[in-house]
Amino acid sequence: MKELYKLPARPEANRQNILQGDKYRITMLTEGLVRLEYSEDGVFEDRATQTVINRDFPPVEFQVKETEEELEILTWRFRLNYNKKEFNPRGLKAQVLGNTGFWNNVWHYGDELRDLKGTARTLDTVDGACELGHGLVSTEGFSVLDDSASLILTEEGWVAPRKKGIQDIYFWGYGLDYLECLKDFYYLCGKTPMLPRFALGNWWSRYYEYTEASYLELMNRFDEEGIPFTVAVIDMDWHLVNIDPKYGTGWTGYTWNREFFPDPKRFMDSLHERGMRITLNVHPADGIRPHEEMYEAMAKELGKDISREEPVAFEITDPAFLSAYFKYAHHPNEEKGVDFWWLDWQQGGITKMEGLDPLWMLNHFHFLDSARNGKRPMTFSRYAGPGSHRYPVGFSGDTVVTWESLKFQPYFTSTASNIGYGWWSHDIGGHMNGYKDDELEGRWYQLGVFSPVNRLHSTKNEFNGKEPWRFNPEIHSMMNEFLQLRHKMVPYLYTMNYRAYAQDTPLVLPMYYYNPRCLESYRVPNEYYFGTGLIVAPITSPRLSGLNRAKERVWLPEGTFIDFFSGTIYEGGRMMDMYRDINTMPVFAKAGAVIPMTEEIDAVSTCGNPSSLTLKVYAGADGSFLLYEDDNETCDYEKGICAITEFEWKWDGEQRFAVHPVQGELSLVPEKRDYTIEIWGCTESEVLCTSNGKTAEAEASYDADKNCLKITVSQADACAETVITFVRKLVLAENPVKKTVYAFLDQAEMEFDIKTRIYQLVCSGKSPLVIIGELQAMDLSEDLVKCISEMLTAQGSLA
Repeated sequence: MKELYKLPARPEANRQNILQGDKYRITMLTEGLVRLEYSEDGVFEDRATQTVINRDFPPVEFQVKETEEELEILTWRFRLNYNKKEFNPRGLKAQVLGNTGFWNNVWHYGDELRDLKGTARTLDTVDGACELGHGLVSTEGFSVLDDSASLILTEEGWVAPRKKGIQDIYFWGYGLDYLECLKDFYYLCGKTPMLPRFALGNWWSRYYEYTEASYLELMNRFDEEGIPFTVAVIDMDWHLVNIDPKYGTGWTGYTWNREFFPDPKRFMDSLHERGMRITLNVHPADGIRPHEEMYEAMAKELGKDISREEPVAFEITDPAFLSAYFKYAHHPNEEKGVDFWWLDWQQGGITKMEGLDPLWMLNHFHFLDSARNGKRPMTFSRYAGPGSHRYPVGFSGDTVVTWESLKFQPYFTSTASNIGYGWWSHDIGGHMNGYKDDELEGRWYQLGVFSPVNRLHSTKNEFNGKEPWRFNPEIHSMMNEFLQLRHKMVPYLYTMNYRAYAQDTPLVLPMYYYNPRCLESYRVPNEYYFGTGLIVAPITSPRLSGLNRAKERVWLPEGTFIDFFSGTIYEGGRMMDMYRDINTMPVFAKAGAVIPMTEEIDAVSTCGNPSSLTLKVYAGADGSFLLYEDDNETCDYEKGICAITEFEWKWDGEQRFAVHPVQGELSLVPEKRDYTIEIWGCTESEVLCTSNGKTAEAEASYDADKNCLKITVSQADACAETVITFVRKLVLAENPVKKTVYAFLDQAEMEFDIKTRIYQLVCSGKSPLVIIGELQAMDLSEDLVKCISEMLTAQGSLA
């Protein structure tokens, strides 16, 4: 195999961490992670596997007590007891110590696991929920990863079957230290690589018979609408589909349909000029057949009988086939302009090599091959088990267009982080079947914007398009704004992309990761952290009749939080029902958060480092943000070639906001930048600005409805320290409750007299507790009372 196809690995463990008997071997990888092997012939495996590639952890502190019958190993995280025989529930157990879970903290070999789940191979045809595989974290404090059936990665870069009859398992005993558990998983199984910047913009995807002309016409319409896209996903009709039946079906194909795309390079050049990247859908199961353009050359190389039209069968276990597969079917298309491939494998997991899943093999080698010209590698394919995080991006499959499907996806997305899989791409809006529901589509788009990857997709049905103008004006307008918002957030998202690689922390995390001892954090399965600064709870149900608001149950941890859209200030430490109109959803920034964004949202700008930034800063606490930037395309990030800009926000004491000088490779960023600094949740003040201690220009304005102080600084020098200070000390603002209640009542569809009574009560000067009590006595609907109560009590308790 070429050197390119050899996955870097450090599979041999530190000898100081190993305890070995005649038929067993125990490797202490960390104080919470242990490898347990049993082999009747006493021969153990030191090579990398499909899942595990690095076992070279530093020396571990542990104690050993050994008798003739038993071995006891003790770390500060767990106690392991083993009778030195073939693994069984009576002879192998572990007890998690210290930071333990809520329930049972003792594991016996073979116990049914009750972890917090991981993810699934696909959501194909799923209408609602599906069963998820195991994850690494549990409220019981332990989990198990069985690697016994995983194939070996040979030194030559190929795969080989494991010896049968062996046991090779990894016990994870981290208690409630979920983040530490995840960090060690990434060390053991490999880091999540950085995505190229373009992957974080909007993706347009539809299974449809586009032509070059119709596709470019569609892109022009998106431009007119102000809707940006960075990725063009061309589904299977790019290639010949209606083929001679003697060759089989047209599901597999590599030859462009010249009737639709007369000049493929010209077509892709046009998309590249717009700043877009291109992926083509392939279903490789039927190999290369005689009707394909590359058949003759590939067949000759592989010794097929061309005169008899002998097909080149798909045989992923044959290195010669794999080499020719890339050489003839993929590389020529990449030379024409294909940036990465959508591997749409749906044919099961059977190959000639026992235990080899063709999906895993495709993901592994396509990812490695895509790096051959020095660009950042990337694939787009289904999940193929633990370790798949090394090959992003994930394609979750063809979901049914229903509210039930939407309701499952936030949980599905965040829970995947429990097995390290952080870059899911869903069919936003749903793929097939189901029904037309404009509100459902709108809410799905909102989820997509606050998802790892935002890819709109639908099946070949004339009535199932995702173009925003196909929906009613209210939904159309909202969709446009949210698709624009996604591109505005790319500076934030790209830094989180780097964090996923450098700090082993996925963009999306369930709420219990930072609040493991709060039972409430486990009771909001659809709520999640979205990077360092935001909490998101997508709307997954229709609006309530009359109120024109949808309801979502939200838990806010202790602290002060500010609504990302409205600027409403919330006091945390509580669970509450929240109500939102079609234009917003529950998204919160914690006090002190800094969220870098940009208004440069066309595809060309999105794929580069912007010359202007909008910094959303949240009042109430100190905070900072390290903006990460690099060349967006290559693997130089692995060498530390990047630029870091620190934004520092001081709320307590001497208040100030500072843009510190850029550190690192200055050539990667503009010499000067325009900054718009929005301080949310504060009172009004004039501002002063300095650059390296000298007075500089700055303009300020204040939006009282959103409690937002807006400051603009033009052409700030990247090498200078720009500091904003305030003439009057800023304090946390008060929510404009009366205005908020009035605006809600004004649009609500209910009796006018009821509106008047409610508004008069809110303006009465009575305490929120008394007002809510009187509302409850008016025989109003429970949701109406709760909606008003949210506005009254957002900023504090009823006491």
